Amino acid sequence: MKKGAIAAFSLFETLRFPVAGLALVFFLDGPPPPASAQTAKSADPAQTRAWAPAAIDHAQKMRKFKDPDLGSQPVPPVIPRFEVDEDPSGTIATFQPGGPTFPPLNAFFQNLGTNGRTCFSCHQPQEGWTVSSAGVHARFEASGGTDPIFRLVDGATCPSDKVKTLAEKRKAYKLVIDKGLIRIGLAMPDPPKLQFEVTKVDDSDVNHCITNPATGLTSKTTGIVSVFRRPLPSTNLGFLSTIMFDGREPDLESQAIDATLTHAQGNPNTPLTVEQQRQIVDFETGIFTAQNFDNEAHSLHARNATGGPRALSAELSKFFIGVNDPFGLNPTGAPFDPNIFNLYKPWLSLRGQNDETQDRKSVAHGEEVFNTTRINITDVAGINDVLHVKNFSGFCATCHDTPNVGDHSVKAPLNIGIANAGANSPPALDISGLPVFTLKCTQGPLAGQTYVVTDPGRALISGQCADIGKVKGPILRGLAARAPYFHNGSAATLLDAVNFYDQRFNIGFTDKQKEDLVNFLKTL
Repeated sequence: MKKGAIAAFSLFETLRFPVAGLALVFFLDGPPPPASAQTAKSADPAQTRAWAPAAIDHAQKMRKFKDPDLGSQPVPPVIPRFEVDEDPSGTIATFQPGGPTFPPLNAFFQNLGTNGRTCFSCHQPQEGWTVSSAGVHARFEASGGTDPIFRLVDGATCPSDKVKTLAEKRKAYKLVIDKGLIRIGLAMPDPPKLQFEVTKVDDSDVNHCITNPATGLTSKTTGIVSVFRRPLPSTNLGFLSTIMFDGREPDLESQAIDATLTHAQGNPNTPLTVEQQRQIVDFETGIFTAQNFDNEAHSLHARNATGGPRALSAELSKFFIGVNDPFGLNPTGAPFDPNIFNLYKPWLSLRGQNDETQDRKSVAHGEEVFNTTRINITDVAGINDVLHVKNFSGFCATCHDTPNVGDHSVKAPLNIGIANAGANSPPALDISGLPVFTLKCTQGPLAGQTYVVTDPGRALISGQCADIGKVKGPILRGLAARAPYFHNGSAATLLDAVNFYDQRFNIGFTDKQKEDLVNFLKTL
């Protein structure tokens, strides 16, 4: 089995990705029409790229901080129709129904900027077409910090970081090494729609990047805010209902353009051609990735199970915007079904006491835990506030409703508390090293309220206080290859993620349920 090549950093922050959650505010727009996910656009018809000029201008200005290292890295000569790569839990596989891709002929793998990065730099098959912290760490040690993922513009905690020595590089690139986080520089929204101000920032761990006017804020309401986020996988994109963690991109074509101009610091005078955009988007939407083999349960498509990317690719024909939505946005009117996964149901009836059988049954029981556990949803912005209910009885699938995929089928950013800091820091998660913002709402229905967060989330795009901390949840397939988890890398392992949900919502999982659930999640 082939080991995936490690390559150069990507132009795509979260190149596209999974939507998630479920923002009921979109009730106002009515149910979205059925659509092919392969041509999915932002579910918000008002979505614009108003944020982009300032972000691009910031990335271009940061070129004044010179990278001491230059050059790209080689790419594989071919991405075969079916590629299998090792990951910490077994193997992950990528399937291209349309046939192999030849990287030298595809813009996704080409150096289109000025700092040596390509999309492939941050989106690699052995890591679920994103990067893992373990993989980035290995690249740092192998290259001495010269790999193109280590560039000042966003690989460092701040573009002004010193990176002349190996020790300086290790410090400057600590967030991408330790948590796989890329810096995203976004401008504060324009005053007409801005409902909050930044009253305090603790950015001591990121070289005071946000409080320095040269790289960050110029007042409480103007300048650049640096947030640190995981690159989203650039695979399984046919199931998307919104693009980027904060939903800021209207489509994959614009995302490719903006990522090239920011993360790759491309030349604004020579933007991507229509053909280059097409090559990138066609590749991204033409690949399916999932765990294919588990070290304990072994083949994930044996004994009538339907794990792996081939079976996943067959799900696309069943997907449409709003499929299985739990809040009435399914355009067919079909009722919501919380049993979204049925990959390993045949394993429930396996007989035998050997290790393989017992491990397969654990996976199947974990799937049942995911499907059937009742969750008392409280204090989730995007659910409780919109429904005007203190408690909402839901399931895992309330926020992960797309069948056998696990993201949300309509645009639905939520704040479940992952971005919280200070007194409300999330349980079981590690938010150390991240900047902390104190935001005060100055107008609108939440005027007077104060939020302490590591990431303002969707609010940096909308300017709305109701969107503070909101992000989408990504597609769940291929989890084992891409630790750490959540948008800020705060869950080092899948067990950390399960413990967060267990404590955050007082679920009361037993140790056995946690074990089974983790065993299931790592087979996705």
